[in-house]
Amino acid sequence: MNAPLIALTGSTGFIGRHLLSELPKRGYRVRVLLRRPSEVPEGAASAVIGDIASPQNMAAALRDVDMVIHSAGLAHSMSGRPEDDYRAINTDGTIRLAKAAERAGVKRFVFLSSIRAQSGPVADGVLTEDMEPRPTDAYGRSKLEAEKGLADLAIDWAALRPVLVYGPGVKGNMASLLALARSPWPLPLGGLKAKRSLVSLDNLAGALETLLRASGPLRRPFIAADPEPLSVPEIIGALRKGAGRGPGLFPVPSFALAAAAALTGRGEAYERIAGSLVASPEALAKLGWRPVNGTRDGLAQLARHAADSAPGA
Repeated sequence: MNAPLIALTGSTGFIGRHLLSELPKRGYRVRVLLRRPSEVPEGAASAVIGDIASPQNMAAALRDVDMVIHSAGLAHSMSGRPEDDYRAINTDGTIRLAKAAERAGVKRFVFLSSIRAQSGPVADGVLTEDMEPRPTDAYGRSKLEAEKGLADLAIDWAALRPVLVYGPGVKGNMASLLALARSPWPLPLGGLKAKRSLVSLDNLAGALETLLRASGPLRRPFIAADPEPLSVPEIIGALRKGAGRGPGLFPVPSFALAAAAALTGRGEAYERIAGSLVASPEALAKLGWRPVNGTRDGLAQLARHAADSAPGA
């Protein structure tokens, strides 16, 4: 029972589920903080805290907790008022939870932020934490404001800014790329040159453990990214290699792809995959973080997992 006790929010989410599985393997006890009564995940104690925007029962939830990993948050606005929605959950809820952790004597508060707190979906040059943050949407602004709120507290804290995360169960843009790669058709994306940074679930879990174990105080953000950025053709090629296939890509002029995307209402999605977003994990590496797998191998593993999990596999 001497293992450190971690209070984890967001345990039902894509990243949180992985952390709930991984943290005990790395020598931690996990207490899951739940929004409402539900089935308690195996191996975890629970504390119901109610709405994250107005957490209740914090004294009981955080009793004897050594550190908090706050991975819960709002990714998509629900009311049509994104600034209000994101601020209530991602900013105000985070700060209230951190204040409760401070009162409870928690040693460190680790906040799962986002690269969008630092940049829009595309960026020139290589992003580092030393650059002035320039979020371009309500989601990114809410994450950055939460980081600023943490900086006003006395508790030791760290904010992890992951780039696009991939792994089993992934959704969103990475799921769309995986679906493209799994299609049997040649794809007209061979001419795209811009690089994108990604981070695997396993590497992200290692990054969080690095922040848990680091000697303090930290009190700053850290970028989480696999060391090797890839272009979209390289991403699809790695996924298809994992499925035992060739890349199946051919080049089409970028203006033609942009026009086709605009005509089909996918102009914004095309701009994201055609643009560059490269981020440096150097600050995290200086704390001792070492990725456990390379991006190409990780993507190949994801494709194999998707194939094995497909109906009829």
